[in-house]
Amino acid sequence: MITKYRLRDPLSPYRSLLRHLPLVVQMAKRDVVGRYRGSFIGMLWAFFNPLLMLGVYTFVFGVLFKSRWGGVATGHFDYAIVLFAGLNINTLFAECANRAPSLIVDNANFVKKVVFPLDVLPWTLLGSALFHLLISTIVLLLFVVIAHGAVPWTAVLFPVVVAAFMPFMVGLCWLLGSLGVFLRDLKQAMMVITPMLLFLAPVFYSKELIPEAYRRLLYLNPLTLIVEASRDVLIWGRMPSWPALGIYVLVSCLFAWAAFGWFERSRRGFADVL
Repeated sequence: MITKYRLRDPLSPYRSLLRHLPLVVQMAKRDVVGRYRGSFIGMLWAFFNPLLMLGVYTFVFGVLFKSRWGGVATGHFDYAIVLFAGLNINTLFAECANRAPSLIVDNANFVKKVVFPLDVLPWTLLGSALFHLLISTIVLLLFVVIAHGAVPWTAVLFPVVVAAFMPFMVGLCWLLGSLGVFLRDLKQAMMVITPMLLFLAPVFYSKELIPEAYRRLLYLNPLTLIVEASRDVLIWGRMPSWPALGIYVLVSCLFAWAAFGWFERSRRGFADVL
C-alpha cells in the first residue's frame, strides 16, 4: 500500500530524498572519501585532476591547435575554458550513467535488508558526482578570472542550471540501476553510449557549425541545453533560455517519476536475481 501511494505521487522521488537526506549525505561522503583512500595526497586529487586537465586543454587546443569558438572565444585560454565548461557537465553525466548499471549489483548486500531504502542509492551516486562537479567548477572559475579578469554575476545561477539537470540524472540512475540487475551487458553498452552523446552535443564545437536543418536535432541530446546554459551563466554572463529550461525541467521530472515507479516495481525481483 505504501509503495502504491508513493508511485501515485509525482513528488515521491523527492520525498524519498528529503526523508533519507542524512543517509544520502553520509553515503555520498563515504563514496568520495573511499575513492581517494590510500593515495598519497588523498582528496587533493579532486582538485588537481580538473586543474591538470584544464592546463592540458589550454596547451593543446589553445596553443598548439589555436582553436577558436566563433568570434566569442579568441584567446589561448578562451577555447579551453569553453571546452572545459561543457566537459564538466559531460563528466557529471558520464560518471552517473556509467556507474548506474552496476549500482544495485555492487550493493547486493543492501538488497536483502528490508529496512534499507534502495531508492536512495541513485541519490548517493548523484551526490558524489555533484561534489566533483563543484570542484571542477571552482577550477573553471579560477581560469575565467585569469582570462577575463572577473567572474560574471550570472555564475550565481549555475546551481539553478544544475538543479534543472538533476531530475533527469537521478531518473536515469533509477532506470539504469534497475535494468542493470537483469541486463548485465548494460554497463558495457553505456560505456559506448556516453562517448557518443559527448560528440553529439556541442562540447567540442559550436552548434553554429551544424547545418541549420539538423541543428534542432542536437536538442534531442539531454546534454545540449545544460551545456549551453552552463556556458551562458559561467563564462559569457548571459541568462539561460528560461522557457527552454522550464520545458526541460518538466520533461525531466516526468521522466524521473516514471523511472522511480519502474524502480519501485522492479525491485521486488532484485533478490531473486542477485
